Amino acid sequence: MVRYNGVARTLHWVIAIGIIIDITLGLGHDAMKDMFPVMPTHKAIGITILALSLFRLLWRVIHSAPPLPATMAGWQIGLAHGLHWLFYFMMIAVPMSGWIMSSAGQYPLEWFGLFDIPKWPVTKDSPLAEAAHEAHELMGKLFIPLIILHVGAALYHHLLLKDDVARRML
Repeated sequence: MVRYNGVARTLHWVIAIGIIIDITLGLGHDAMKDMFPVMPTHKAIGITILALSLFRLLWRVIHSAPPLPATMAGWQIGLAHGLHWLFYFMMIAVPMSGWIMSSAGQYPLEWFGLFDIPKWPVTKDSPLAEAAHEAHELMGKLFIPLIILHVGAALYHHLLLKDDVARRML
C-alpha cells in the first residue's frame, strides 16, 4: 500500500482539526463569548488554515496522490477527486472570505495576539464586504455535510470494503 507522504498527512490532520475547531467557534461564538476571545481566536485559526491550505495545495500539485484501488468504480474515483478539489477550494475560499469580511470591520485583525494581519482595502458598506460575509457564512455551513461525506466515505472504505483508501492518510 502506498500512503500519502508525511508532510501531506500532517497537513491533512492539522487542517482538519483546525477546520472542526473553527466551525465550532464560528457557530457557537455567542454561547462561548464570555469564556475567552472567541472571534479573535476564530480569525487567527482561519488565517492559519488559509496559509496551511495554500501550502498543502502547492505540495499536492508537486507531489501526486497515491493511487486509488483498481477495484474502485470510475464514478467513485471521479467523485473522490471532485470532493478533494472542492475541499481545497473551500479550505482557501472560506478563510479568504472571512479575512475580507474582517478587513471591513472595526476590530484589529491579529494572529493570536502576536502580530497584526494586514487588512484588505474594503469598507463595511461595500458590496465586496457583504458578498464576503454571505459567502463565509454559507460556505462555512456547507463544510459540515462535506466533512460528514468525507468521513463517511473513509469509514465505508475502511470498515465495509476493507480496502486501503483510508489507510493512505493514516
